[in-house]
Amino acid sequence: MKESSSGVRFGTYEILRILVPGFYFIFLSYLYLAVFSLSFYPFDTWEIGIPTFLIGGLLAGLTLYAKESPKKRKAFQTNQPSQYILERSRRVKDAPAMNEDEARQLYFYVLNHYMPTAAHEKIFVFGTIYHIMISIRRTSFSFGIVGLVLLAVDFVVKSHFILQSVIPVLLVWVIYVVNVRYNKADRKMQENYLDQIFWLSMNTQLVDGLIAQRMHLDRTS
Repeated sequence: MKESSSGVRFGTYEILRILVPGFYFIFLSYLYLAVFSLSFYPFDTWEIGIPTFLIGGLLAGLTLYAKESPKKRKAFQTNQPSQYILERSRRVKDAPAMNEDEARQLYFYVLNHYMPTAAHEKIFVFGTIYHIMISIRRTSFSFGIVGLVLLAVDFVVKSHFILQSVIPVLLVWVIYVVNVRYNKADRKMQENYLDQIFWLSMNTQLVDGLIAQRMHLDRTS
C-alpha cells in the first residue's frame, strides 16, 4: 500500500513538472502574440485556440522536461546523497568500490524502501518545486530577452512605446528578478540533500549491509 501511494504521488509530481512550466511557456507566447498584435492562426479563434493552448502547453512542458536543464545546475549536483553511498562503499571491507551509477541505483533503492514516509514526501515536494522554479526562471529570462527585441522593433516602426506592450515585458522581468533574488529553490534542494545524507549517516549499518549485499549479488550474477 505504501509503495502504491508513493507511486501515485510520484506520478502526480512528475505531471506537475511537465504541465506548470509548459503552460507558463505557452501563456507567455499567447500574451506576446496578443500585446504585440502578432497574428497567429491557431490563436485567432477560441474553437481552435483553446485546444492549441492545451496541446501546446503539454508539448512545451514535455520539451522542457526532456532537456532536464535543472539537473545540470550546481545546486542539484552538489552534495548528492548517492555520493555519500559511493564514498561509503570504499570503506566496506572486502567489497570493491561502486561506480557512480551503482551508487545512484542503491540510493534510490534506499530512498524507496527504507527512508521514512515524511522524508520521502519532502523529497518529492521540494524536488518538484525546484524543477518548476528553475524552468520558470529560464523561461522568463528567454521571454524577457524576446520582449526587449519586440519592444525595440515596435519602437522603430511606431516611434513610441505602447504601454500595453511594455507592461507584460516588465512583468516577465519582475518574475525573473524575484525568482533569482529570493531564490529558495536552490537552498531548499541543498537542505533536502543534507537531510538525506544525515539519515544515511545515522543508518550506516543498514547502508553498509546493502552495499555488501549488492556487491555479493554482482559477484554471483
